[in-house]
Amino acid sequence: MPIVTVTLIEGYEDHVRTRLSERLTDTVRETIGAVNDGVTVVLNEVSATSYMRGRTGKSPGVAPRAPTETVRAFLDAMGARDFDAARGVLGSRFSMMFPGGVRMRRLEDVQDWAAGRYRSATKTYQRFDEAFAEDGTIVYCYGTLSGEWLSGGAFAGIRFVDRFRLVDGLLA
Repeated sequence: MPIVTVTLIEGYEDHVRTRLSERLTDTVRETIGAVNDGVTVVLNEVSATSYMRGRTGKSPGVAPRAPTETVRAFLDAMGARDFDAARGVLGSRFSMMFPGGVRMRRLEDVQDWAAGRYRSATKTYQRFDEAFAEDGTIVYCYGTLSGEWLSGGAFAGIRFVDRFRLVDGLLA
């Protein structure tokens, strides 16, 4: 069974090391067909004083926020209509595609578009999946919608899948 060994400079938080180990396990599993329990990941850590590159001592970098956390921050901000907070996770070329091929670049346009469809809507999230690509990360969000139609009738249990593309940690 495969053993993956990685050497890091001391200082990364536990959740970052765990995320790295999980992703390495998934990569090995999907690449060579190993089972989860058959993949061993070992993280060796060295002190900053024991690590040098190019005749210069190095410190651990700041790990980026997990892509799912970025998507959740965006969705939570949009649900609260806090467009300023939502803009904080958008890349410069951000755009959104909605049913019927409707493409929007401004967050306020989403509110205007939704106003013609329903009075209110709430998302209940069931799961988030991350997929990695050469130019970034794709996050899929699965769940259901509930709310009130323009006519006043209630709706619930409408399934949705949202797809987000992140480049350099920002929504594209």
